[in-house]
Amino acid sequence: MNVDGALAPAVESILRTARERTPDGDAGRVSVDARSFSDALANAEENGQVPLLAEVKPTSPTTDGERTDDPVELAETMVESGATALSVLTEPEHFGGSPENLRRIREAVDVPVLRKDFIVREEQLDAVAADLVLLIVRFVDDLEGLLSAAEERGFQVLVEVHDGDELREALDAGATIIGVNNRDLARLEVDLGTFESVAPVVPEDTTLVAESGITTSADVERMCDAGADALLVGSAIMDGDVGENTRRLVNA
Repeated sequence: MNVDGALAPAVESILRTARERTPDGDAGRVSVDARSFSDALANAEENGQVPLLAEVKPTSPTTDGERTDDPVELAETMVESGATALSVLTEPEHFGGSPENLRRIREAVDVPVLRKDFIVREEQLDAVAADLVLLIVRFVDDLEGLLSAAEERGFQVLVEVHDGDELREALDAGATIIGVNNRDLARLEVDLGTFESVAPVVPEDTTLVAESGITTSADVERMCDAGADALLVGSAIMDGDVGENTRRLVNA
């Protein structure tokens, strides 16, 4: 686990809770027949749309208020409005998510669904089936082992990094889908230049996702020009009319 430097108090709380959490019940080992993320990205590009991972995020430590809409209705609206894939929060304490929300959403839509959570141990992978799971380099002790365990279950894995050192660790572990988080976990400040600094050294055969801070059409263009194959957007979609916000970004 790469925890050099202080984490913001909210992030420390998230990580502490993640270490304590265990899957509910005794569902056993998950086996997933995943919908192809790469195929979904290719379809979006063929349709002339920006490949967008739209996030169902009821709340977060960096946003005000909470969306109490039915998460399935939100997800369906995002897909109808052009979202290439969905990201669904399953972290309950800080983001208001749940595995049950993801299960219901995945049954209701036909696009790939990412489980957005803070997974630190192998058994946490078995909480719910999804098409992709998120692993954050800074939070994981044995990235290669956890990545392998996820892929053995059928998951595609989005490995999140924030700088060049974390990128090298992700690539050495075998990651083929890399997310670059523009939000600094120490200060929670957002800088789109983070993606621009990391993207040039990412291998061409790697799928590259820009995360956090993407709000306007200009931001979309900036990230795509810097090499993003897809964009993960939460707050800018959840703040207001999710259908209108999704259409604005996929057609930027």
